[in-house]
Amino acid sequence: MKCSSYRLRAFVIALGCLTLTASLSAAPGSKDNREKERDGKPVDAGSFGIYQNGNRVGTETFSIYQTGSGSTIQADFKTENVSNPATQTSTMLIGNNGDLKRYEWKELSPGSAELVVVPNDDFLTQKWRTGSQEKEHEQPYLMPVSTTILDDYSFIQREVLAWHFIALACSKLDKGLQCPLKQRTQFAILIPHEQSSAALSAECLGRDRVTLKSGAVDLMKLEFKTDASTWQIWVDDRDQYKVLRMTVVGENTIIERD
Repeated sequence: MKCSSYRLRAFVIALGCLTLTASLSAAPGSKDNREKERDGKPVDAGSFGIYQNGNRVGTETFSIYQTGSGSTIQADFKTENVSNPATQTSTMLIGNNGDLKRYEWKELSPGSAELVVVPNDDFLTQKWRTGSQEKEHEQPYLMPVSTTILDDYSFIQREVLAWHFIALACSKLDKGLQCPLKQRTQFAILIPHEQSSAALSAECLGRDRVTLKSGAVDLMKLEFKTDASTWQIWVDDRDQYKVLRMTVVGENTIIERD
């Protein structure tokens, strides 16, 4: 595949090589680190509202910045309308060739925890601490650095995976982007919160008319499936391939861009 064949592919491969030198003990959510990570050209920014049974239960605020050497995907997640609110932050760095450079996550409330996933030669290593523990735990994974991070409580990571799938599976023709229907593309994913990995299949289900807060719109519909869950993703191919809605099949959960 020639990644330079059209703009989307060039963007996906360009997703970041921003080097982060802070150790696990340096807070990934600290102001100095986060300001440095925001250097570059903004590619997408906004928030997703998370709804269960029609009630808003959380918000993810996110940004993606592209630099000359790569990009940073950053997110803040907060629960809402609950008695014991949770707050989490994450930062993911992806190399020019699509490989993971670094993934950091931190829980700010109600508890305290942090983890980092980094390459270790050709594979990945996860380190984490929980609460006031001084001991750092470590978990190696015999998985290549091309593995996709798809963590719990992270929704912008699913947009990045949607872009990756479109770049791999679709073709740019004179009449627009063409994605073969129901043709599966396989990805290896890592779920750091669960300290587990899985195989994920992604496919295009065609076009679907969806009613959003702004009105009815025709969107590209994708499906991500693992043994544990099935997600359906609606992508606006008229506007930078932004994800506008996500649902978890079989659950009353909707994630929608604000």
